[in-house]
Order: sequence, then C-alpha cells, then structure tokens
Amino acid sequence: MNDGSRLPGVGGEGEEEERIVLHVDADCFYAACERLREPELEGEPLVVGMGYEEGETIGAVATASYEAREHGVESAQAISTALERLPRRDESDADAGEGSEDEISGYYRPVDMEHYEEVAGEVREILHDCADVVREVSVDEAYLDVTDRTGWEVAEGFARHVKERVRRDVGVTVSVGAAPSMSAAKIASDYDKPDGLTVVPPGAVEEFLAPLEVDLLHGVGPVTARELRERGIETAGDVARADPDSLVSAFGERGRELYDRARGEDDRPVEPRGRPKSLSRESAFAEAVVEAAPKRERIRTLAAAVADRASRKDALYRTIGVKAVTPPYDVHTRETSLPGPVDDPPLVERTALSLFSEFEDDPVRKVGVRVANLEFAGGDQTSLEGFAGEDPTEIETGDGGQPPAADDASGADSTARRRRREGQTSFGDFD
Repeated sequence: MNDGSRLPGVGGEGEEEERIVLHVDADCFYAACERLREPELEGEPLVVGMGYEEGETIGAVATASYEAREHGVESAQAISTALERLPRRDESDADAGEGSEDEISGYYRPVDMEHYEEVAGEVREILHDCADVVREVSVDEAYLDVTDRTGWEVAEGFARHVKERVRRDVGVTVSVGAAPSMSAAKIASDYDKPDGLTVVPPGAVEEFLAPLEVDLLHGVGPVTARELRERGIETAGDVARADPDSLVSAFGERGRELYDRARGEDDRPVEPRGRPKSLSRESAFAEAVVEAAPKRERIRTLAAAVADRASRKDALYRTIGVKAVTPPYDVHTRETSLPGPVDDPPLVERTALSLFSEFEDDPVRKVGVRVANLEFAGGDQTSLEGFAGEDPTEIETGDGGQPPAADDASGADSTARRRRREGQTSFGDFD
C-alpha cells in the first residue's frame, strides 16, 4: 500500500471513482502528548494551559482532557475558573486525589509546543505515507485525499488502518471522518469523538447532515448560528430546504456556500500547503530495545526509505539527522550539515548510523531518520563527490568524534525553549 497502489478489488484504469477524503483530527492532542511523557496521567483529569506556569493561576485552558471536561473545564476558559471547578492536585502527596468524589482534583501542565510539534511530526509522517495528497491544517488536524489508494467499498477499513497506525506507532488517538468532500469529512470526524470513525459514502451526505444542529455545519460560528436560528433554521436539513436566494440576501456569498455544504456539495480539492521543509521516517519498537543490532538495522531501513522518498520527490538535502526516543518519552535528536545539497542514499545511511552511535547502548523505544534543508530546483550536484571528497561523518563533529547535538528535546533547555515559544502558540487544539 505504501507504494501508492490501489487495494485489491478496487476499480482500475478508466473507471471514475468518487473522491474519498479523510479528515484526521487528534483527540485532546496536547493532553495526549503530555501523557506520552507521563503515562501515569492516563485516565486522570488533565488541563493544559496557555500562558500558564506551574503552580500559578493565570493563563487560559488550551486543552482539557475528557475527564477534566466532566467537571466543567472547557477550552479557552480562564485557568482561575478551571481551578475553581477542578482543584489542582497536590502531586507531592502520593495519595492525593484518592478518596471520595468531593475530593476530586486534576493535573495542570503548561503548553510545550516543541514537544507537541515533535509528536505531530510523527503523525504527519504516517499520514503522508498513507496518502499521496495531504493538507495539513494545524498541529493536530489534516485532510487526506486517498482516492488513488482505496475504494468506497473498503474505505472504512482503510480509515481504520490510518487510525491504528497512529495509535500503534505514535501512541495518540485520532478520530477520522471519510466522505466525498472536505466539509463532510470534517463533520464526520467530529461526529463520534473521541476515537471515532465515521464513514459517509457518496449519495448519503445530505441524509447524514440533515438532522445535525446548524452550528455543526463547517464554517458556521456562533453568530451565524444565532442568526440562522432567528430565521427558524435549526438544522442542516433546514438550510438545505431553504431558499438559496434568501440565504444569499442575508449572508452574502457565504449564504450560497452554506446552502451547498448543507446539501453535500463541496468540490474543493485537497491541496497541500507548500513544499515540505524536511522528510523523515520513524519506527517504534514493541518495547524499549537495548541491544545495538536491531536498532542499527532499523536505522538502515529508515535511512533507505527516507532517501528513496527524497529521490522520488526530486529533493536534494543539506542536513541529515536522527531521532532516538528513550523511556518514558524523552526525545533526542542529532543532525549534521553537508557541504552542499545532495541526493546520496548511501551517505544518508552512513551518516545516520554515525549520528545514532551514541544511543547504541541506551534503551530506545523509537528511532527516526530525517533529511532537511531541502531544495527542489534541478541541479548538477547530486552527490557529495563534488565537494572535495568531504564526508559529513568526518566533519563538523564535536568532542569525542560525535556529531554536534542539534537539539535535545528533554531537560532544562527544552523548558527554556518552550517558554520562549509560548507567545506564538494558538488555540488550535480546541476539540
């Protein structure tokens, strides 16, 4: 399936297939990422705060886990209000939170976008591997056009495959909607959260949408929903039965768009947002591995896959890097720069193995290989031989012959970077 071929039994050449669009949306993504680092938070009420520092009462809720939502904590709510509804657990007391229901408390964590981007990158790699066309909307949301990968008779199985790969290889849960259009797929992914899978085949979109509250229509906010209800329009079915001219008169061209969407008419193509800045492949072990041999073999496999993907995209790269994830979820990355842009698969393997050597004796639960600083313009230089014979495994290394550490997402440095970046964070995780 990874080579882009269609599933067995799916229509072949000359047959026009109705579009199959998947909308993939992570469930409480920031909270899920925090649980990767702290597995003991699984099943506990958890609040991730924007502009929040540990122990403080300022900031706003970026994400509340479903357990926290049961106590009235909501996205965009002030942290002070959240604390009134769900007191902060005293983590210094091992028995805190145990006891009667009126002693309920929850965990609070500050936003750590660097960690979330790391996890999101792993999810994106799976999505790009499952679809030829991917439109990344935010850190936790994407559209996939999988028309060339599957058929409607097996679309549910394909969507389930995407869900299970993300769960197995990354450890977070996503909800997936499948439909012939972007707007219907988006609504379908929200239909059965969390961990949902909703398939709306061609011919069933209008029937699926009809009973839904009008504010569930894609693109309808609170103000538009209120104005529609003032006109007696309560559901998507009401919009579909309304006079389109009256909708245009009231809402301008958006009125026509609402009318079309309510009838399941949306021919917008799934279009990627620009060219990628890097390409990577990652792979998780069933459990943490200490032995060097299986880790090195996995690095070789991933290096070959990344180099092949770059070649197929006509991409040259100036940077080669590796990732090692150690328990519980400490992410370490190492990379080195090349003298010039290359397309050189053997070099990717040699460099990746060299960079990974410092982790050969450590327990590792996941490994990855990455090429970055991509160039897509054609050129004559596609291997390192034209750069005075230099090998990146022999240059730009730090003490002890190891390549310099480009980044290590664990430890105090990560905390400092997180605090610098918090001002750039958006409320993209409201789900």
